[in-house]
Amino acid sequence: MSAKVRIVLADDHPIVLEGLRNLVAAEGRFELVGEASSGLLALKVIRATAPDVAVLDISMPELNGIVLTRRLRTECPGVRVLLLTLHEDRAYVNQAMKPGARGYALKRTAAAHLLQAIQAVYVGGLYLDPAIAHTLNSPNGRGAGEARQVLQGPELANREVQVLKLTALGFTNKEIALRLDVSAKSIETYKARAVEKLQLKSRADIVRFAAAQGWLADI
Repeated sequence: MSAKVRIVLADDHPIVLEGLRNLVAAEGRFELVGEASSGLLALKVIRATAPDVAVLDISMPELNGIVLTRRLRTECPGVRVLLLTLHEDRAYVNQAMKPGARGYALKRTAAAHLLQAIQAVYVGGLYLDPAIAHTLNSPNGRGAGEARQVLQGPELANREVQVLKLTALGFTNKEIALRLDVSAKSIETYKARAVEKLQLKSRADIVRFAAAQGWLADI
């Protein structure tokens, strides 16, 4: 059995923190190793526990999530940061990613997407909430090709990405095999490798992950 993903949660709103705690506790793959209600306390907890992923509210007292992310990049480089926020405009996204955050998730969609966001960040990808991922492909944002390259992350081979994209769109293994001109058995292998790497459990998980990565807009 693989080791659980160790997580620290930090948010200065008790109700939000409780909700995040409940989401993490319900997921058997994850282990909550610490929590904090301020930026400075979060830094202390992360130093002490060395989690795999730190889920940080951007707007925290004493040390906000963006500044904390910058500190962690130097002091705890092995910790992957997922920022959680109410802000949906691109300016905040740019500020969040520049200091080294690996993910940007919205509080309003946390119940539906937080666990997937944590997993995506943990395996080495870059997560953007589906509600704002499309802005990277807008005329005023980065080019679509650049965005896709960043969002894909280093974990999946190109063929595995193609298979997951087509699976998310509803194609069967046989249909995907015809489109890619390979055997159905090969498609099963590519899909199995991809879902194992990302620890996806269902087609719904695949769809959510593909949407979050911005893979579906150009198919």
